[in-house]
Amino acid sequence: MMNRFKKSIGYAFGIAIILLCSNFTWQGGKATNEKVVRSVYTAYEKKDWNLLKSLFAEGFTFTSPLDDHIDLKEYKVRCWPNANNIKKFDIEKLVVDGDDVFVLYNGWNKSGQKFRNTEYFKLKDGKIKEWTCFFGPGISFPNNTKK
Repeated sequence: MMNRFKKSIGYAFGIAIILLCSNFTWQGGKATNEKVVRSVYTAYEKKDWNLLKSLFAEGFTFTSPLDDHIDLKEYKVRCWPNANNIKKFDIEKLVVDGDDVFVLYNGWNKSGQKFRNTEYFKLKDGKIKEWTCFFGPGISFPNNTKK
């Protein structure tokens, strides 16, 4: 009878460990996805193309009101030059739901002008597969020079 009790305790302990590890892995994935997305803004602030490029998955696409699912090569030509005019970002809200991440932020260009955007990231295996930027006219675009 004691052996059966010990086996039951052993099985219960094993199941508890599996459940705890599963939850830890999920939380770890959430933290990893948040770190990856925060690194996008760090790359822009530091003007570090290699850091930014390392965050993208194979087949990466970028979409905005001015760009329709452009690939990495086109992104570098059309969007990366904006990094030269970026001073900083203040992330107001970052929400992670599995491999989906939404970010609401205020950014400032080197002239001190504020812009505000919302962005959606779709990650796969810890890399950014899709990035969609939502911005409007006027101060929402980082290279806007109007006051």
